[in-house]
Amino acid sequence: MSELLLINITGPDKPGLTSKITSILAGYKVPVLDIGQAVIHNHLSMGMLVEVPKESASSPMVKDLLFCAHTLGINITFTPVADTEYKQWVQEQGKHRYLLSLLARKITAEQLERVSSIITSHNLNIDTINRLSGRVPLEHSKTGTKACVEFSIRGTLQSENRFREQMLAITDSLGVDIAFQEDNIFRRNRRLIVFDMDSTLITSEVIDELALEAGVGTEVAGITEQAMRGKIDFTGSLQRRVSLLKGLDEHVLEKIAQRLQLTEGAETLFHNLHHLGFKTAILSGGFTYFGHYLQKKLNIDYVYANTLEIDNHQLTGKVLGQVVDGKRKADLLELIAKKENIRLEQTIAVGDGANDLPMLGKAGLGIAFRAKPIVRESAKQAISTLGLDAILYLMGFRDRDNLLFNQHTQQTA
Repeated sequence: MSELLLINITGPDKPGLTSKITSILAGYKVPVLDIGQAVIHNHLSMGMLVEVPKESASSPMVKDLLFCAHTLGINITFTPVADTEYKQWVQEQGKHRYLLSLLARKITAEQLERVSSIITSHNLNIDTINRLSGRVPLEHSKTGTKACVEFSIRGTLQSENRFREQMLAITDSLGVDIAFQEDNIFRRNRRLIVFDMDSTLITSEVIDELALEAGVGTEVAGITEQAMRGKIDFTGSLQRRVSLLKGLDEHVLEKIAQRLQLTEGAETLFHNLHHLGFKTAILSGGFTYFGHYLQKKLNIDYVYANTLEIDNHQLTGKVLGQVVDGKRKADLLELIAKKENIRLEQTIAVGDGANDLPMLGKAGLGIAFRAKPIVRESAKQAISTLGLDAILYLMGFRDRDNLLFNQHTQQTA
């Protein structure tokens, strides 16, 4: 009768270590039922679950492995595994799997403790923890850093809403964002990403900038804030704000476009999206003039926004055509996905205002980015501590992948 044995190896990582260990197992014709390895700061931790055939007694194999470990200067332990324990482990492979991402300027032990405690309280099991962000030097700047660790979690979640509420409750106090998504094939196969423009791709609200030039800044800003928080109807608020711009010279549009500031991480994000073959779009309640300006700057595929009516080189105070409101954004997301033959599960939507909620809800991955409270609470995912390039982490992207893209670009330039 065969014997199940769990082998754990720890110690300094060395070239050829795995080869030498497995060569001994190969000599005894041992099947490997499970294997995992991690290296942290050049220190290796490896586990293998093996089935020792009846004709290959474990004692000689164990002796050979112990001697090999001694010569390599590593530690090795052996734990027998009962058949019943193994069968239970096999049966658990059908359980749901989730990915939980911690995003912050710096990961702390307190953040990990609070998050892992909530995971435990919901009877979920942490299978693996991986760092997706790059290595941080000790003399790093606090403002420009970014960190992300990803938990792979297994189990049956009884109340996802309660789980999300508990995670959201600790984000502000700990300075961390917590994203939670199902681990499925679509997570690694996104193909379309759409963005709100104002306060998402750029740091400002363009209509507020226009209002400042027209001398009605305070009045328009107040209406904008109410609309973004969902206090008043977006279409009505847009018409009210645009009417206050009547008579503004059109040359002001170019002046404002020149001073627009991209949100942190926007250029890095689009650089990588293009290499990955993504289709991109702006779906904005703002204005087409500025959307097309960003389209050229970031090489964006689609732009849908509102068109300001201009007569005799002056704004008339009216918007032409159908207003791009919340419902229209969601419809446009579906329209583009259908045109590109992309499933909705393969789409990502990013926005900050209440009028973005319909498209965030329809997309496979909806992300509230530096959003108003009502949006953060309603959206399934939220990013507030880092820049737009943190979205790459939620797609399973690592910082080292960005380095590879940069090296390839330099080689082909």
